[in-house]
Amino acid sequence: MKRLKFLLPVLLVASIMVVSCENFLDVNVDPNNPTSAPIEGLMINTTLETTRNTQRVGATTSFFVQHFASPNQATGTDIHDDVSYGGTWSSIYFNLGDLIDLINQAEELGAPHYSGIAKVMKAYNLGLLVNMFGDVPYSEAFDPNTLQPAYDGSEAIYTAMLSMLGEAINEMQAAESAATPGGDDLIFGGDLQAWTRTAYALRARYLNHYSKLPSYDRNAVLTAVDNAFSSNDDDFQMNFFADAPATQNPWYRVAVLNAGLNLGGWLSDQVVDHLNGETYGVLDPRIDLITDTTEAGIYLGTRNGAGRGSASEQGDRSVLAVGSYYASEPTAALENMTYAELKFIEAEAALTVNDARAYQAYEEGIRAHMAKLGVDQADIDAYWANPVVSNQADFGIDKIMKEKYIATFLNPETWNDARRYDYAYEGFQPPANQNTALGGEMIRRVRYPDSEMQRNQAQMPQRTLLDRVFWDAQ
Repeated sequence: MKRLKFLLPVLLVASIMVVSCENFLDVNVDPNNPTSAPIEGLMINTTLETTRNTQRVGATTSFFVQHFASPNQATGTDIHDDVSYGGTWSSIYFNLGDLIDLINQAEELGAPHYSGIAKVMKAYNLGLLVNMFGDVPYSEAFDPNTLQPAYDGSEAIYTAMLSMLGEAINEMQAAESAATPGGDDLIFGGDLQAWTRTAYALRARYLNHYSKLPSYDRNAVLTAVDNAFSSNDDDFQMNFFADAPATQNPWYRVAVLNAGLNLGGWLSDQVVDHLNGETYGVLDPRIDLITDTTEAGIYLGTRNGAGRGSASEQGDRSVLAVGSYYASEPTAALENMTYAELKFIEAEAALTVNDARAYQAYEEGIRAHMAKLGVDQADIDAYWANPVVSNQADFGIDKIMKEKYIATFLNPETWNDARRYDYAYEGFQPPANQNTALGGEMIRRVRYPDSEMQRNQAQMPQRTLLDRVFWDAQ
């Protein structure tokens, strides 16, 4: 174990250097490469990269849901331009290739505990990919003999993801395993029960994505919830490392760079007004744990697409600041999925079938997220006592989505919610200077990266930024 701890920072930096070589990999990965890393090394790398992929996707989607806004006018992502996110695409595929290699090695070794954990991460990474791009290469993508892999439908991939999570749960319950993860699992330290709860939590999340479809099964969602997280202690997250910038929490790095005038992490006026009382008439006590006041002593966001205007580079707008909860320190945890999110999933699924359960889950989601951020108990109670928050007479999907929007701050899941909810947040509007091709509509997916256009165009479906992922029905 001491040797592992000594080697860990070196292994992490090495793995990041490999993944950062974007042109090294686009889609095709050979899972049977005889030079594959040992199973422990694959576990280290895939747990790290799974969490980093959450941030990579969130760094884009946080502009779409207006958690972030660019300090510069008409920046591509901020105004829904036709941007290529090839780095994110490659990073997810690279990690999927490593996960397939890990699963294959675990099966050859007779180590279902390893393969079960890997399947949970594989389903999660596929979810990140599909919910960003829609239909993607999957069934042929990891065959080294197929240079132009076919695209699989996003609904078929979801079916595979749900099946994968079921397999993972069974494998992690195996009585015997030739090897079991420990310190090489950077997320849960080899805790199989924690991974099992995570598999059920992800199952609840993905089943809840069907909310617009006739096949939506509220009871199936609630059954998954019942087997998933039971407190903040169960959260699917990873703490980072203080050794070097490459292994520090990436949101912390955004805040550090912004403080050094490499501008980024500016908060949108949408999320700031959501928190500061401007939109809903109630001050959310989480605001001073998420951001800082300006030099004028107020909370002030930036209009998406408009840039900072005459505001200075520092001090005039609210930003993701060093020391705030999500950028508190180099070793801060980065959340993939939380108990608070799960409670809002439960609240949504229970609506119309068990209103009392829905309301109770809604309250618990608010309290859980506030407690996690470190809000004082008196402030939590005062916030809940405000009828804007707790009035049961008008309790419904709008209140749930209002609170979940904050509880999933910077997480890619917020964009999935925004599309399922048709961006119906109070005061939400398209960015200034929005890409005119969208005709004032909100973005529904991102385009395929340049690498696919260059190397796999024959297989690539023709899609626009307004075409929808299968679950985002009109």
